[in-house]
Amino acid sequence: MASDYPPTAPAEESKAPRYLILDTESVPDGKLVRLVKYPRETLTDAEAIGRAQGEAREKNGSDFLPVSFQIPVSVCVVRVGADFKLQSITCLGAPGFNPAEIVKKFWQGVALYPEAELVTFNGRAFDMPLLELAAFRYGYAIKSYLQRSRHRFQSNHFDMLEWFTNHCAYRLAGGLDMLSKILGKPGKMEIKGEQVYAMYLEGKKQEINDYCLFDTLDTYFVFLRTRVLTGQITLQQEQSLVAEAKEWITAKREEFPALEKYLANWGNWEPWP
Repeated sequence: MASDYPPTAPAEESKAPRYLILDTESVPDGKLVRLVKYPRETLTDAEAIGRAQGEAREKNGSDFLPVSFQIPVSVCVVRVGADFKLQSITCLGAPGFNPAEIVKKFWQGVALYPEAELVTFNGRAFDMPLLELAAFRYGYAIKSYLQRSRHRFQSNHFDMLEWFTNHCAYRLAGGLDMLSKILGKPGKMEIKGEQVYAMYLEGKKQEINDYCLFDTLDTYFVFLRTRVLTGQITLQQEQSLVAEAKEWITAKREEFPALEKYLANWGNWEPWP
């Protein structure tokens, strides 16, 4: 699986992207949890995570720990041109998926394309803080990003969750999975976000990255529909882009074998009722 970012392929992939669509997956940092939350107790990293998850479950109903205690184990990026066509797919840091290498490659790519707009789903609350804190951890410069991202409502980051909810005026139940399935795209299949930590403990790094890749593609198709709503493209243009994207993804199956599953769960957009 390709890990170069940005890719060096010719033709379409050599063009500067207009959009960088991304998704991340993360796991708790047991050492940090132990040092911050239980500094005077003799807990292992795993025990510290388990205890913190139990406390979070009692308080919030979910054992997912705050982003400040997470480390990225997967970052997938889909490059998209000004014509809204797919240019490349990259799962950073393959095949080892070392967090430091993943984060380094991500910020190198962002610096190389400072004019590209970042596109996420809930990225302002999670994905970007995760990657910013990781840059702090490893000491990576992110100057160009910071210069354009520290303006609350005017930046080079388009967070679709904020856009759909009018800056979080309501809770969008179902999230990206729900929006994807409205469009006939796979959405969540066998894996859900809460399973990632257990998969990581089992050494299933590739499967985590496949899951991240699927979410990134779903984000692309939801993004296309938002462009219909804003009038940047027509519905007919969107459907043409979707058909072309399916052909493009089909041609990438040898490089990304997991795309077989994504395509097997592909459906047509058939609005109801």
